[in-house]
Amino acid sequence: MLGFFYFYKMNIKNYLDSTYLKTAKQAKLSEKANQEVVEKTIKEAIAEGFKLVMIRPENVVFAKKMIIEAKSNLDLGTVIDFPKGIAETTMKVEAAKQAILDGVDDLDFVCNYKAFKKGEIDLVKKEIYECTKLGLDNNKNVKWIIEVAALNNHQIIQLSTLIKNVVISNFKDENFASVFVKSATGFYKPKSKLPNGATLESIIMMLENASPLSIKASGGITNKNQAEQYLRLGVKRIGTSSAKAIANDEIVTNDY
Repeated sequence: MLGFFYFYKMNIKNYLDSTYLKTAKQAKLSEKANQEVVEKTIKEAIAEGFKLVMIRPENVVFAKKMIIEAKSNLDLGTVIDFPKGIAETTMKVEAAKQAILDGVDDLDFVCNYKAFKKGEIDLVKKEIYECTKLGLDNNKNVKWIIEVAALNNHQIIQLSTLIKNVVISNFKDENFASVFVKSATGFYKPKSKLPNGATLESIIMMLENASPLSIKASGGITNKNQAEQYLRLGVKRIGTSSAKAIANDEIVTNDY
């Protein structure tokens, strides 16, 4: 009973990664208008006291400056090899190095799930090891996006387990909480009308098979009840482009 009471005393904002990752073209906006959305997202995350703001790599320097000027404790994250995840490991490493120099706290890598599905397991293990090592060596949180909508249940279990095994075989116990398996980019387009991101079923499979690593639920999270359900199950972060609406239990209108 105490655990139940404690959860509801927790502030959901401490678990929200407020996210804006659309290019101007994807948002169907001018470059200037899209940059204004980026700035608004950062300002809102600072004002609302969210855990983190997640933006594209080209906006990291800009965001870091805003956070420092606001004297905020807001963490800053970016995505690497987003949204397809098919770049070579060396390219992922170089992109992550630049993001670290620019001031990020969290690195969200898109795992090469296509290579995994083709059976190229050594390639996937190599990128997980090298990119995770870079992040941990620089005291960053590392998240691996597995794109659950592109995988069947067996593949979700296998890939979550693979990431876990690479991490526990190569890094210290105290690092495990800093490495996440993350459900989705939010940009994958399923062929049918199936969900393109986190589902209760996929999150449970990730929790059961990636432990002791952390889990981040992202993609299609549209209400506070859904977010709280994931947190009760043991999820450590919620990625959403509707953080303010979710925190305030409002209707979400965003599409990713």
